Amino acid sequence: MAQADALGELLASKGAGLDHVIEKSYAPNTPERATVTAAYDQYFSEKIHIPMKIGGEEVNSQETATMHPPHDHKHSMGTYSLATEAHVEQAIAAALEARKTWALVPFAARAAVFLKAADLIAGPYRARIAAATMMAQSKTVHQAEIDSTCEFIDFLRFNVKFAEEIYQDQPTSSEGVWNHVHYRPLEGFIYAVSPFNFTAIAGNLSAAPALMGNTIVWKPSDHQMFSAKVIMDVFEEAGLPKGVINMINGDPDVQSIDFNVRLGRTGQSTLGAFAKHSTPTKSSF
Repeated sequence: MAQADALGELLASKGAGLDHVIEKSYAPNTPERATVTAAYDQYFSEKIHIPMKIGGEEVNSQETATMHPPHDHKHSMGTYSLATEAHVEQAIAAALEARKTWALVPFAARAAVFLKAADLIAGPYRARIAAATMMAQSKTVHQAEIDSTCEFIDFLRFNVKFAEEIYQDQPTSSEGVWNHVHYRPLEGFIYAVSPFNFTAIAGNLSAAPALMGNTIVWKPSDHQMFSAKVIMDVFEEAGLPKGVINMINGDPDVQSIDFNVRLGRTGQSTLGAFAKHSTPTKSSF
């Protein structure tokens, strides 16, 4: 009961799930236009390297790939490390190890992490994540604002509201009988393969199951690595424990393998490692 009361107070103070975030105008001479322009110019003028994040640690590999804005193929934004099968195994092990403690963390504490992430995107990271989306996915400032800020913030806050409703959904009890459902995370780990076109979806595919106590191996699109790094920065600053979300960077090759779940588009070495942890079926994807 105390946990529920604490969460209720937290939600009330944040206004979580009560209203959608309203996008800013970015009209000429507005503060938000100046801020996002400065962030974009900084990103464009520098080259960065994006490592993998496994067990909360930066992990690099000998093989790298380059990043280029879709609207300026000749411009290099930097490089990112490519995962080998060994890195995937390492990420799986980190996720399974983190699950031992994360699954036991009270819902209110898990919710607080993602509500904090929403606040960071609404505040100090707003211009950064929008500018990164403009660079990585060639979106206009209005498209980036709707996607990477407003929609992503809504995802994080509404997820908490809806999760609270799920936990409160309990069977009817008759006199002298107390029926109760205990919701627990899935066995194993979640493998999240996100598309290139929406920063909000890329973040939410990991955030939603993590909120419910699961741990994640996340493979962002190779065409979205630049904004994927900002997502990981936000989660880490929000206090997400090490190993809950592990980011592995794969190449864009497609390999068809039989799985009991659809893994989708990822690197060949990545798929090979996951095949060891999956039960084959007769359905081919």
